[in-house]
Amino acid sequence: MAKEKIEHLGGCERKLVSMIAVCPVYILPTRALIRSASRRQKVGCLLALTAGFSPTPTSVYGVNGRRAAYSGSMEIPAKARPCYSAASSTSYRGAIVADGHCRNLAYFFCQATDSRINNAIAVLRGLIYLLAHQQPRLISHVRKYTDAGKSLSDANAWFALSDILVGMLGDPNVKPTCLVVDALDECVIDLPKLLDFIVCISSDRIKWLLTSRNETIIEKKLKSNNARTRLSLELKENAMEVSHAVDVYIDDKLSGLEALQDDALLKDQVRDILHNKANGTFLWVALVVQELSMDGVESWHVLQIVEEVPPGLDGMFKRMLDEIERNKRDSEFCWRILSVVTVAYRPLHLDEIGRLSGLPEQIVRSTENIQKIVAKCGSFLTVRDNHIYLVHQSAKDYLSDQASPLLFPSGVAVTHHDISDRSLKLLSGKLQRDVYGLCIPGFSIDHVRVPDPDPLATVRYSCVYWVDHLCNWQSSDDSKHPDIFQDGGIVDGFLRQHYLHWLEALSLCKSMPQGILSLAKLESILQHSSITSQLPSLVTDMHRFIIYWRWVVENYPLQVYASALVFSPARSITRGLFTQEERKWITSRPIVEDNWNACRQTLEGHGGPVNSVAFSPDSKWIASGSNDRTIKIWEAATGSCTQTLEGHGDWVRSVAFSPDSKWVVSGSDDSTIKIWEAATGSCTQTLEGHGYGVLSVAFSPDSKWVVSGSDDSTIKIWEAATGSCTQTLEGHGDGVLSVAFSPDSKWVASGSADSTIKIWEAATGLCTQTLKGHGDWVRSVAFSPDSKWGVSGSNDSTIKIWEAATGSCTQTLEGHDGWVLSVAFSPDSKWVVSGSNDRTIKIWEAATGSCTQTLEGHGDRVLSVAFSPDSKWVVSGSDDSTIKIWEAATGSCTQTLEGHGDWVRSVAFSPDSKWVVSGSNDRTIKIWEAATGSCTQTLEGHGGWVLSVAFSPDSKWIASGSSDRTIKIWEAATGSCTQTLEGHGDRVRPVALSPDSKWVVSGSDDSTIKIWEAATGSCTQTLEGHGDGVNSVASSLDSKLIASGSNDTNPPHYPRYGIDMSKRWITKGSENWLWLPLEYQSQCLAAAASTIAIGCSSGRVLTMKFTTDS
Repeated sequence: MAKEKIEHLGGCERKLVSMIAVCPVYILPTRALIRSASRRQKVGCLLALTAGFSPTPTSVYGVNGRRAAYSGSMEIPAKARPCYSAASSTSYRGAIVADGHCRNLAYFFCQATDSRINNAIAVLRGLIYLLAHQQPRLISHVRKYTDAGKSLSDANAWFALSDILVGMLGDPNVKPTCLVVDALDECVIDLPKLLDFIVCISSDRIKWLLTSRNETIIEKKLKSNNARTRLSLELKENAMEVSHAVDVYIDDKLSGLEALQDDALLKDQVRDILHNKANGTFLWVALVVQELSMDGVESWHVLQIVEEVPPGLDGMFKRMLDEIERNKRDSEFCWRILSVVTVAYRPLHLDEIGRLSGLPEQIVRSTENIQKIVAKCGSFLTVRDNHIYLVHQSAKDYLSDQASPLLFPSGVAVTHHDISDRSLKLLSGKLQRDVYGLCIPGFSIDHVRVPDPDPLATVRYSCVYWVDHLCNWQSSDDSKHPDIFQDGGIVDGFLRQHYLHWLEALSLCKSMPQGILSLAKLESILQHSSITSQLPSLVTDMHRFIIYWRWVVENYPLQVYASALVFSPARSITRGLFTQEERKWITSRPIVEDNWNACRQTLEGHGGPVNSVAFSPDSKWIASGSNDRTIKIWEAATGSCTQTLEGHGDWVRSVAFSPDSKWVVSGSDDSTIKIWEAATGSCTQTLEGHGYGVLSVAFSPDSKWVVSGSDDSTIKIWEAATGSCTQTLEGHGDGVLSVAFSPDSKWVASGSADSTIKIWEAATGLCTQTLKGHGDWVRSVAFSPDSKWGVSGSNDSTIKIWEAATGSCTQTLEGHDGWVLSVAFSPDSKWVVSGSNDRTIKIWEAATGSCTQTLEGHGDRVLSVAFSPDSKWVVSGSDDSTIKIWEAATGSCTQTLEGHGDWVRSVAFSPDSKWVVSGSNDRTIKIWEAATGSCTQTLEGHGGWVLSVAFSPDSKWIASGSSDRTIKIWEAATGSCTQTLEGHGDRVRPVALSPDSKWVVSGSDDSTIKIWEAATGSCTQTLEGHGDGVNSVASSLDSKLIASGSNDTNPPHYPRYGIDMSKRWITKGSENWLWLPLEYQSQCLAAAASTIAIGCSSGRVLTMKFTTDS
């Protein structure tokens, strides 16, 4: 370090510089020099501290201080560009080359009371910004995301930003870098993630300097880094250095006071008084200087003010409260505002604070009036961008503790109750249907623009936090308000009148996950034994409602009044309450189940089939791997996707959590295994060695080992910490489709396409048993939690339970109609769950082998299943690209809707619109009453899929074409088959009857059209000319002409209502109007005037009628 720089520093700072030069990990306190009050001083100090930086082993430095050791600044840095200005940039560039060495310095100053800079994502943004500014070549790591059009501010922000910063710090061209995070304890959002990130970043060119008060979580997390060093600035030996730093700050602040500019003697007197009273605290000095800077303070006032100010922060805060108390006219309003701000979960907007504080109407109707009251709250509060912040965390601590009798005379719980009560009244007055005037039912949240003025401006906070305040009150004492949870009470009344409006508002505020958690909290507190109302059952139903419809309402707010109501169970309390809110343009609604089924949530987001799913051991998270080459991490409680992990070059076949929930392992068709840090989403290792795709992966129960099975017919065991392959197990005659560790880590089981299961000794790699019995590929294997049993699922449609010790098969479970693709034991070993090609999940009693439940709902084969660690839930992943969460205890189907057993390939209306006919892959034709949706007949006879159906113009006959190469003619009234027409050389795709009912025309994959005499069944003509399969045929009205289409990929167009290209929306013109849940996804459609019939992949036929003028 340059000599003049060292001399400029105090003793404590010099000590810090010397430690940074030699120590790898370093921990500093809140009273540290880097918390000095001005940005320029903070930056200057950091420059000096890091000027002597040289590459040494990985470093995390920290400084630790007691809770009462506060420091602070009246200036708050911007969120995206922390503490950065042109002046500091210039001085920085000079400093980093002063001693001939070039290095980077990135820093971030957290503040708990400022929502812009109190979270882990903001820390990463700030560090990335400064690194890119100082070394522009590193911007390429940012462009990797921005050039690909990926967002850095959505649900994946943490993953994206951490990946960018890891890339920057690992860049071979990065200069030696010091990363500084001040007030780490004031990072109140995602602090554990940030700590894990700091500990995991390892490089001999990177050092961390951290400051924090004594916080257990910080101490615990950083202890895992054995190379850290801690310096406590609370020690008496450092008191002089801290005092010196405060003196420098006093000199800097007094030099800018206009009242002292021409009086050196007065300045010296004031300096001496401030020095004696500051007690080594920057914030105290800042507050005094702020008072001296107020309008109307003259030079002859200064000495009196500083003499009257009590020493130390507590004395200063007490004086501020006394001044508020002396203002008799407005003191009550100040107490109300301070009490609300103190307990609020985020900084409040000026439009919110007035009514939440219960201020008089004359005040709250004017933002200017509210600002005046806020200004009278001493120096406790500051206003930025119309949001109210506590000046510092120390102010909040003082108000919550020592000022509590004044602010909360009846207890803090009463304030929570008052905020909740006022919130509900505010929401009841503001919320309404389509509050933003979107009009179109399928209007996307991505296209919503907040109107000016914003109708939700005064209730945004209330919308998200009213339940939290209610819970804080209720957990203390609800005896003073016995009626709040009773029928007709304020909570019951709000939910019955405004629940759907609230969900719409949550979507518009982009706070749907918080809303789901709020309902869960409310449901929990309503278990109180003294509550005898109907409210608990109402809230339980509403919780089910929002969990099930989260995705569509979150992305299309007005669908809460459309799809969510139309397709909810008929006996849902929520649906019954809001029948009047159902869309009036839907005049005939589909038949739905009576009650909620076992499926709690459907998680959508993957762009391809979901091959593997896994619960984290704490049941909080779900990992999924997909053909879209990504792994997604989902929050189990809300269904929100928190991270998308990218890096594999091919399909992700298998995912698993480590037993401590810290890591996720994935196997891919790109022949690699990747280990990911669950908290940050960063890929820590890529394991290479298999010759073909990796089909299955698993952690050992002690998290030390990873086992993988591959299409190269081998199993490999890897050391998780180093990524080295310790064993390769050979013996299978075909690809290894599934692997599993025993719970005691002693054994590995593998299932293979050679139809066998093998048991291997993990320590030696010896194969101890080969289990034979399946008649086809063994798709999945698992151990019971007590290691006594093994379970396997096979392409032979069976599940087998094996005794692990002897290898004998004790039970064979039969019931699936297709391959069994995944099996798992429940954590208590009592149950086995299986997923199959037949699109169902079955739950079996392990002891008896009886099937207790069959869960239906997926639109394609079920590729992966797993129990939650508490055995309450089952998660499944499917070829339909979704993940479903099922309630294990109540998985029995409450109602079976009559329908097809496989995809519906074709639907058609009768000419009088009274009937619908459908053809399915289950080889049957069904006739449905259009008005009621009830099935009146099932016609059987085809030997293959029924690909096309049509009514005759007089509605008496039905024609059907099949993959069995035949056309059948059926009498509609009786269902009897009167003729079977044979002659095509391939599947019969379309069929149609001429308007005079004399002729049947058919098109086939053999590229021909045939015309048949309906009365006799004879083929009168074969029309050739198409070069590929014929997909569509039609006869002219006079029966003289036939039109045919081949390979026409354009969807049919209906003048009013139709289906969009994704098959998930009923459209009106070009606009999306009604979202179709996955089980109603369209495979084919028929329209007659304003009535639509939809054939679904689930086998259902959906009929709906709309108004002709919506």
